[in-house]
Amino acid sequence: KEYRRQRQMCIRDRITLETFGMGQVKSIWLKRFHRGPMDEVKRATVLKGRGLSDNADQGGQRQVTIISQEEWTETEKALAVGIAPIKRRANLLVSDIELKNTRNRVLRIGDCRLRIRGETRPCKQMDYAVAGLRTALSQDWRGGVYAEALNSGTIAVGDDANWEDVLLDSTNRD
Repeated sequence: KEYRRQRQMCIRDRITLETFGMGQVKSIWLKRFHRGPMDEVKRATVLKGRGLSDNADQGGQRQVTIISQEEWTETEKALAVGIAPIKRRANLLVSDIELKNTRNRVLRIGDCRLRIRGETRPCKQMDYAVAGLRTALSQDWRGGVYAEALNSGTIAVGDDANWEDVLLDSTNRD
């Protein structure tokens, strides 16, 4: 049964890669402190089981947060306003990668492996940035995903991002 499920995921991954191509990291942001400003960087160090070095949020399941450029564009259209993606307060902006319904999948970015743990639910700070943003991001995983770092390494703007042909269950750490 598990083999069949993983095989179906592999087939779906191939279709996803053919449909969306190879993804890419467009932006990286680090948070100095809880609720603090986000700083754009060109490169970040990933620490296994911790998340991004020099980022306020480390450890736990929500070590790295990721948003999709395509979903962000849809959010801007829904609100009829241009919004800088840094307002989402995520760590990574990726393009050409479908994030919806990807819990327990492994996203490889550069030499790092990130296990998607779930959908990022937008907080009330989104409405402070732009009225209605929280509601707009609450639909269809538009708020992005959160992940845990399965290995240490480096992520840089321009790195390839793609799905591995594995599906981890809730107990598997790597």
